[in-house]
Amino acid sequence: MGNALTQKILITLGFLFAYRVLAYIPTPGVDLGVIKEFFDNNSSNALGLANMFSGNAISRLSIISLGIMPYITASIVMELLAATFPTLGQMKKERDGMQKYMQIIRYATIFITVVQAIGVSMGLQSMTGRGGESAVMIDPMTFTILATFSMLTGTMLLMWIGEQITQKGIGNGISLIIFAGIVSGIPSAISNTVRAVNAGEMNFLAVLAIFAIMLITVFVIIYIELGERRVPISYSRKTIMQNQNKRVMNYIPIKVNLSGVIPPIFASAVLMFPLTMLQASTNPFVTRIADILAPGGVVFNVATFLMVIFFAFFYASIAFNAKDIADNLKRQGGFIPGVRPGEHTKEFLNEVASRLTASGSLYLAIISTVPFIFINGLGASFYFGGTSVLIVVQVALDTMRKIEAQRTMNQYDTLGNVGL
Repeated sequence: MGNALTQKILITLGFLFAYRVLAYIPTPGVDLGVIKEFFDNNSSNALGLANMFSGNAISRLSIISLGIMPYITASIVMELLAATFPTLGQMKKERDGMQKYMQIIRYATIFITVVQAIGVSMGLQSMTGRGGESAVMIDPMTFTILATFSMLTGTMLLMWIGEQITQKGIGNGISLIIFAGIVSGIPSAISNTVRAVNAGEMNFLAVLAIFAIMLITVFVIIYIELGERRVPISYSRKTIMQNQNKRVMNYIPIKVNLSGVIPPIFASAVLMFPLTMLQASTNPFVTRIADILAPGGVVFNVATFLMVIFFAFFYASIAFNAKDIADNLKRQGGFIPGVRPGEHTKEFLNEVASRLTASGSLYLAIISTVPFIFINGLGASFYFGGTSVLIVVQVALDTMRKIEAQRTMNQYDTLGNVGL
């Protein structure tokens, strides 16, 4: 393993360790005992799901309680706007424009975080424990200001950590943060399951069924994620003679799931924002709406299913640029047999990508909902559901691919240095 790869891995692990440390720094002015008691009673609703994505930071009311979701929400809004307004879309393609684009996302993240932090701090002021003790131990106004600044600082630190991992480490920083948050809670989820079996609260056969569902889910994810359509390419004789000493790719690989892990993350972020705000309210009508939208319910599963499909198509249209591929192919003297170069090649590739995305989006939607329905029915934790397993497996596969690509690149650099 090359020094560059080792350094990237160590940088990634270092930043993820910093993220886990932040999850244990509480927001000033709260009674953690009351907070823990509240979350023990709400571990199976929207707050429990949000807590899973935050790496249990919400149950400790850490400064990163809001997690990376405000940044993801801001990114979703900007991607939708970029797809709607050509000027904003063009900004993304330019080097200087991309910096401005990312800066707008950061400002939007600050706004969303402040709104959510104020809502959470106000909701905490009405929270009491069994003995009537308040969750907030200091002056309400002072607490609101402290909590807002603390949570804003935590979210901005997470955003910075994610960007640093992407730029200097291995893999996508935001995905790895969510991955680390979910993985960190798996041991306690297993421990709680074992405790429930020992206490007679859960049947051992139910545990076997949960394990079987997870195993099947993992195999399906790996099988689909490694699947791709290879569109054959032919080259003119002149191109072959010019590149006879170089390796020329003779096919275009198009993955079945072009959008990766983004759709379930985006869908979860969109659903978590209103659900978390509704859950903080004590109004009976609002509480009723929160119960209807609670994870495990029909409305939640249908909304997740539809949103995953939408974001799969939306993100695939951004990730796969058929025009650029067709132009590069034409420039290199290559063509798809039976398809004319240029516009016809672009249309053909778009058609192939659309068919694959239709299958890939359905796969993502089913994996995000169906295993969770069974798991929830058996009384298991969110950690064993389809979305969490999907994120963990997909991010692990993507990170392994990038490590392998880095190793291959290092080998080529070594061969170049010795003159081979």
